[in-house]
Amino acid sequence: MSSDQSAEANENEERMRRFLAVASHDLQSPLRHIAMYAEILLDELTDKLDGDQLKSLQAILDKAETARRLTKALMGFAGGAPQVSVTDIDLDGLVGEIWTNVTSEVTASGGKLQHDRLPMISSDAVIVRIALTNVIANALTHRSASPAVVVIEAEKDPAGVMIRVSDNGPGIDPAYQDKIFDAFWKLPQEGRPAGPGLGLTAAREVLRALGGSIRLENSDRGGSRFAIRLPSQRP
Repeated sequence: MSSDQSAEANENEERMRRFLAVASHDLQSPLRHIAMYAEILLDELTDKLDGDQLKSLQAILDKAETARRLTKALMGFAGGAPQVSVTDIDLDGLVGEIWTNVTSEVTASGGKLQHDRLPMISSDAVIVRIALTNVIANALTHRSASPAVVVIEAEKDPAGVMIRVSDNGPGIDPAYQDKIFDAFWKLPQEGRPAGPGLGLTAAREVLRALGGSIRLENSDRGGSRFAIRLPSQRP
């Protein structure tokens, strides 16, 4: 990498940190109010609403609280002082929850998630959620004309756990494969709106807080496979 490229990469990383810090800070207040009002409505209307309505209100409260935890964690990462909290994680349940959330936000008609029973792991739930959410969302966003198929595998060993996320997308041009983790870089994709170019960068940065990593393990016309490494942790 030339000195100019290195300086540009450092500048992009600093821009990303500033962006995450400002966005996360500004989101805290509205998310807190959404959670507060949802909780008030649940307290006052429990006897007046049917089961589906109560379920919807509880979902609003749960998602607002989850978003608050995520933005608070991102503030820590952006400030260079992440707070890592290791707990036992039901990876199977977490992946299912992430899939439901992502497919409700990314239009991907007929998309399928495939995996065998995934193991319990010990790690930081917020970090694992951020990393997997961004990789899965990336697979659904950059899909081919066929319905998206995302396959998740996990292997545990004494050193930690390896999570692989594969898709059946069009693959990533070799000319771009060394750029996909750069902040604000966007994969050229005709006919699709470009995102902010921070998803895979955010995944990489939060995993570093655990001593973990993410890499593009393989990509061709049959799809892409990302490998996420989480070091062994104890709650």
